[in-house]
Amino acid sequence: MRACVIRAGRRGWKVGEYIDTVFTRLLTPALFLSRLPGLASQCAVCRSWPARQVCPPCVSRFAAPQSRCSLCALALPADLSMGLRTGHDVCASCAIQRPVLDGALAALPYAYPWSNLIARYKFGEQPGWAGFFAALLLKTPGVQQAFADLTAQDWLLPMPLSAQRLQTRGFNQAWELASALARQSQSRAQADATLLLRVKHGRPQSQLKRQARLANVRGAFLIDPLRLAELQGRRVLLVDDVMTSGASMFAAAQALREAGAAHIAAVVLARTAPA
Repeated sequence: MRACVIRAGRRGWKVGEYIDTVFTRLLTPALFLSRLPGLASQCAVCRSWPARQVCPPCVSRFAAPQSRCSLCALALPADLSMGLRTGHDVCASCAIQRPVLDGALAALPYAYPWSNLIARYKFGEQPGWAGFFAALLLKTPGVQQAFADLTAQDWLLPMPLSAQRLQTRGFNQAWELASALARQSQSRAQADATLLLRVKHGRPQSQLKRQARLANVRGAFLIDPLRLAELQGRRVLLVDDVMTSGASMFAAAQALREAGAAHIAAVVLARTAPA
């Protein structure tokens, strides 16, 4: 009897050691919670309790819909036409030179608090924010319709990272966002992270001026040459977290256009202010 108790005690000790190893060594709180931000009960902006990542009052305050250019998603000045403006709203730059995109939608301004939260998502190893950000995007006027327009033969593509940057960061934030958008919208389109490739590694666009950005992404994007037929006559919805000058997005759209895509639009989480 005493030997059985000892053996049972040793088994209990082994089980306890295993649980301790898993939860205190392998699943460190930072790693575990960063992938499950929905469990957090404090708003990341105002620190109110209880809340999800960002509480509804903060979303209402900092994510109010804005009038934006329908081709590049830049915020437009207030409409002073007293309802007389007709046609699609476009910024002066797009009116002078139409971009290769057929349309662009953005949910948020790249400003406080979103710039900080996107940096946490993108550089802080917190891909769990993707679901929350996708839900914000889908509430943006026009985004649900953009997904509804896609058929099962069309494509939902994230902006790709170079192999070097993907290895450094550990994940592609645009792909996490695209995957969450596909799930939440129940889109019929095919979400794919390998059809559009980034074959040129350059400096981060945020570190460069406009002309340098254009040069930095020239020839940076390529369609998988074995899959060109899959793009012929198809609609493509490009997804990214932040759109700054638009140089990367336009270069990717140009590669898709040359590969035969018939309609190319973009949805981005945040858009910077005009330079």
